Amino acid sequence: MLRTLSDWFWWDRIWLPCNYTWDDLENSEGTGSASPSQLYITIPLALVFMLLRFCFERAIATPVARAMGITSKVRLKAPFNPILEDFYIKGSKHPSQAEVYGLAKKASRTAVQVERWFRRRRNQDRPAVIKKFQESCWRFIFYLCALIGGFGVLYDKPWFHDVWEVWVGYPKQEVLASQYWYYVMELGFYWSLLFSVASDVRRKDFNVQVVHHCATIFLLNFSWGVKYIRVGTMTMLVHDVSDVLLEAAKMCSYAEWKKSCNVLFGLFALVFAISRLVIFPFWIIYATVVYPLYYCPRFFLYYFFNMLMFTLQFLHIYWAYLIVRMVRKMLSGNMSGDDRSDNEEEDSEENEDQRLTNGDGKKPIVNGQHDR
Repeated sequence: MLRTLSDWFWWDRIWLPCNYTWDDLENSEGTGSASPSQLYITIPLALVFMLLRFCFERAIATPVARAMGITSKVRLKAPFNPILEDFYIKGSKHPSQAEVYGLAKKASRTAVQVERWFRRRRNQDRPAVIKKFQESCWRFIFYLCALIGGFGVLYDKPWFHDVWEVWVGYPKQEVLASQYWYYVMELGFYWSLLFSVASDVRRKDFNVQVVHHCATIFLLNFSWGVKYIRVGTMTMLVHDVSDVLLEAAKMCSYAEWKKSCNVLFGLFALVFAISRLVIFPFWIIYATVVYPLYYCPRFFLYYFFNMLMFTLQFLHIYWAYLIVRMVRKMLSGNMSGDDRSDNEEEDSEENEDQRLTNGDGKKPIVNGQHDR
């Protein structure tokens, strides 16, 4: 039954144009067609990436963070209170003023004590700056290596200079070993990001990140299986070129290197706009929408693949909106880290909590009593 379903799913008429069959794609050199089974290795590779990341963050990223002046900040913990904890979990992390007064009566606390408890409780859930730095440092290293490797794979290829060459000889195109390993490394990395997204620092665009990772994985797998490999390599390179600058800017932001952060982020915004809002839609997507029609009639893969490409482009537009917001903050002098993070907004609350503490480190007195 599984074999029947597989044969039906990979039916030639769905994925291949111009009455080609999978057997037709076996070339004379014996290297064979680009089969999806060749990418199964990316799943165990993703686990290797996760292990490497664990070691890298502790052995390399942490010393680098300390060298850049980032330390683990000790936060005051909220004392356990069943009434307030229950409301925090089931109700709201940001109670209204009326809810604060109600909770104060139930918990036999003052309103100020309840507000302080919720500040401290929220701060407990905030990811440490050093954790965010570790994530960005790991991604920076990978994107930098992928960018260098991508240029090494593509710089001497004709389709790198003339996108029309992407379709020359399609679908009987030679699959190079360098293309295979470029795909394997990128796919393994994105699988690892998808596997670890729940434990990473949670951003406002968490759902969008998941969609992006899934769309990227689908695009790479399908482009490999149906020999849209040249388009796939170009797409990976276009993404990596701006991601390197973003992670570098975030690392400087976490280290509070404001000038370096602003320069890198401004450069990232420029490269992002050129690579993902100009090159990707007007060169690469144009090449997948218009150029194939010169070689063969439309077929199912044509629509399916371009649907995924447009999904990716809509995500680029959404992120461009966030980048514009951050650029405006930067120009106004209110730049405050990664605008996609849910937790960045609570830095002011922690500062406020510190201001409520006496200069000698003792707890403030509220209504004649120390805060319990």
